[in-house]
Amino acid sequence: MLEALGAATINWIQHLGRFARFLGRTTSTSAVSITQPKTWPLVTNQMYTIGVRSVPVVMITGAFVGMILAIQAYDQLAGMKLEERLGQLLNISVVKELGPVLAAVMLAGRVGGALTAELGTMNVTEQIAAVRSMGTDPVKYLVAPRVLACLLLTPFLIIYADLLGILGGYFVSVIQLKINSGAYWNYSAQGVQMWDIATGITKGFFFGAAISAISCYKGFHCRQGAQGVGQACTEAFVGSFIAILAINFVFAVIAKAIYNTFWPMPSLF
Repeated sequence: MLEALGAATINWIQHLGRFARFLGRTTSTSAVSITQPKTWPLVTNQMYTIGVRSVPVVMITGAFVGMILAIQAYDQLAGMKLEERLGQLLNISVVKELGPVLAAVMLAGRVGGALTAELGTMNVTEQIAAVRSMGTDPVKYLVAPRVLACLLLTPFLIIYADLLGILGGYFVSVIQLKINSGAYWNYSAQGVQMWDIATGITKGFFFGAAISAISCYKGFHCRQGAQGVGQACTEAFVGSFIAILAINFVFAVIAKAIYNTFWPMPSLF
């Protein structure tokens, strides 16, 4: 048992080191590639594949999140005669937490799986080795455009998810539950600050970087055969999902510390 535990630990450390080297190389290559105009067509092509085609599923996800949250929260607020504040609770939850996290999870499933499967198939069929044999850096040609596209477009997809979540919550709250429209928007404007909006959007850069880096790494290092590609896709989604939750926690702690430093709460005593 101790031997198996030690072997698993060593294997995990090796994978962590390999991923750290891959991440460092990807970061440096992407920073150089974004300043070279000849790589922009590759980035814009990936932007269409990663961003534009993800808009419908992200918007649908955001709309249903807003509608479900409105239905679930209405009874509790109505019992305290605070149903008109439903917009404040709903919108700050969607903009700050639920919208960014769920949009990133949908991207991890759709975009992350596609990136892993594409690069994994290229790895299994030795296309990556062929690119390397022609004197071209596969990280610069295959990974950097995908990372840049995902990094730049994830915040915009989060904005779409937030917008549809707000509209979905408004539809259920005002049209279905008959809450006063003016009170809904007034309390929403009072409760949702620009800091909350900026916090949710800023998370998108970190979520996009984590999804693309993990997915490309799993595709580059998948095992041979169809089973290896399928396992890499599963590992990429699970790893991306855990990374999203971990980043969200760390970001919440840091954002709260920064907010309390510059805008401290007034003392009650």
